[in-house]
This record gives sequence, structure tokens and C-alpha cells, in this order.
Amino acid sequence: MPLLSLGDLTCYYRMDGRDDRPVLMLSHSLGQDHGMWDAQAADLSAHFRVLRYDTRGHGASTATPGDYRIEQLGRDALALADALAIDRFAFCGLSLGGMIGLWLASHAPTRLTAAVLANTSPRPGAERMEARRQAVLSSGMAAVADAVMGRFFSPRRLAADPPTVAAARRTLLATDPAGYAGCCTAIRDVNLTAVLGDIRLPILIISGNLDVSLPWSGHGDVLANAIAGARAVHLPTAHLSNLEAPRSFTAALVDFLLPSEMGDRAVGLRMRRAVLGDEHVDRALATSPSPDFQDLITQYAWGTIWARPGLDVRSRRLLTIAIAAALGRWEEFRLHVRTGLARELEWCDLEEVLLHTAIYAGVPAANTGFHIAVEERER
Repeated sequence: MPLLSLGDLTCYYRMDGRDDRPVLMLSHSLGQDHGMWDAQAADLSAHFRVLRYDTRGHGASTATPGDYRIEQLGRDALALADALAIDRFAFCGLSLGGMIGLWLASHAPTRLTAAVLANTSPRPGAERMEARRQAVLSSGMAAVADAVMGRFFSPRRLAADPPTVAAARRTLLATDPAGYAGCCTAIRDVNLTAVLGDIRLPILIISGNLDVSLPWSGHGDVLANAIAGARAVHLPTAHLSNLEAPRSFTAALVDFLLPSEMGDRAVGLRMRRAVLGDEHVDRALATSPSPDFQDLITQYAWGTIWARPGLDVRSRRLLTIAIAAALGRWEEFRLHVRTGLARELEWCDLEEVLLHTAIYAGVPAANTGFHIAVEERER
């Protein structure tokens, strides 16, 4: 288990992604843990070293006794980065995590490259947090679970009760009451409005249109108005926007944190080689009767469409295979089956795509596709 001793805190963390990528640190909300970011970590690890951790008092990190302060939680994040020899990093925090991000952006700006502040506030207010702190200390987490879940998610999402809602409730109920109460104090007492005008980092603010805990009015708008150059994204969610609209949340992060390289020929050539292999690309470039045509597809098909971060390579490959089968583009179909099986696809992936093709594009197309796929599997 990845645990680090950071002074009085034993901190649980997870790192995903390649070691040569820039670091993105993700900080969860009150009453959740690092698992809140599972969907984002899966998608973002292709572009970043994604560092998730359990905030003091949550998950597998120590629930140290007493009240906590935002400065203390911010210094925990810096100590974790120091222990992992990470000098600079992008930061994304939601709710309590966003308050930690605000503290870092204003008090340790040289350590951050950018910050995403989701469903958060520089001054959330004290009354509700104090009531919640007292309730969990006297009666445990079950005393606040229903009220908190009603703020975490929109009524429609709660009624649908998908696995993400059930997982969030389990995590909430499993949180140490002393650690939860300590973080309630940090939220109760935080007031960072005076330093907002000093922040000069690239900042993205994410707000949920259905967020009744920290709505845009009085919270997100305060950040947007006070932080020079801040960008804002509004999602149709309640408080845990990354769980209620995970792909839209991730898309907002990618659009903000990654410089656009779409349409660049060099990017397209790298993507084309990664998907189809050097041998195929070298042969196509050497034997094509039209270098201009090769430039066209390299720049636009591979550098514009395949390079878009909204879908991963596996998803785009499966889409291409299904479309090629439906249209009878068998040379393209065979190419992506062959190179896909050599990389990220398994036979079960092809079977699912072709069964889907049989229903929506016809049995003959799926039948031909299965024959070609078997030939390529047995090569």
C-alpha cells in the first residue's frame, strides 16, 4: 500500500500514468476519498502522471485528532509532492479540495503550473459546517448521510441510484467522524477572499448548475470576478460534478490543461505510427502515388480527429472498425483489426463490435467482418 509518513500524518496516495508526463494532483471533497477520481484518472493518465491522495482524516490517511486548518491541508499536499520529488504540478480540487487549491494558488504559486477549482468557494460559510461537525462527533456519520447525499447529487441522479451514488454513500459512511469533523472546522473557518486578487496562475472554475451546497452565485462568481483571467465552465450537475458528469468534467480539464496540438502534422504522424505501426506507415509513405494525400490524412485524420483527447485510442479504433464494416470498407477494416489486435484490442472487443454491426448494419456485413477478423487473429 502506498503510504508516506509526512510528519504527524500518514498519507495514502496513488500515482497513475507514465513517469515522463507532467504531474496532475487531484484533491477530493469532504466525505469522499481518492476513489472519487477513478473516472478522471483512467482518462487523464494518458496525458499526466495523475497523483491522487486521501486528505487528512479521510480514507486510508490518518485521522489526526483535533481541528484542522486549510493551511494545514495545503501543507499536507506540498509535503506529499516533496516526498515524491515533485517540484511543480497542476492541481485540481473539488469542494474542500478546491479550497486547498485556492490556498496553494495564493500561498505557494511557484509550485503550481495551473489550478482547477471545482464546486468550491473562498468563503463557504460557517453555520452548516459547525452543525455537521457536532452531529458526526455526537452521532456518527449516519447522522448526516442523507442530507449530504442530497447535496452531493441532483434528485434525478439520486433517484436513478447508479453505482457511483452507492459508492459515494459507502465512502461517506466509512469516513472517520473525527477526521470528517476536523475538516468541517477547516471549511468553517476558511476565508481566502482577501488573496484572490493576488492569484496570477491559470485558473479554471467548474460550477454545477444544480449545486445547492456551493452554487455559482456567491461562490463561483466571486472566484471568477476576483481572479484575473480565470475561465469558467458550468455543468448540469449538483455538488460532485466529476461524478455526475465525469466525461464532461474530464473534457473541461483536458481543454484547459493541455495545449491544443490538433492539426499539427508532427502530432498526426506520431499518432498514426502509434495506432498503425511504423512498418505500415513507412510503407504507405514510401509507396503512395501522392505525397500530398499522405500529408492530408496525416494532418487531418490523424492530427485532428485521432489526436482529439475526448475519446481514447481504443474507442476510436472500435468506432472505425464498426463504420468500416457498415460501409463495406474492408481494406480499412482489415487494417484496424490487424493493428488493433497487435495493440489494445482483444477478440472479445471485435466480437462485441460485430454483433452490434449485425443489428444496425446487417448480418452480411457482420458475417464478412467475422471472417476477416478470424483471418487476422490466426495470422
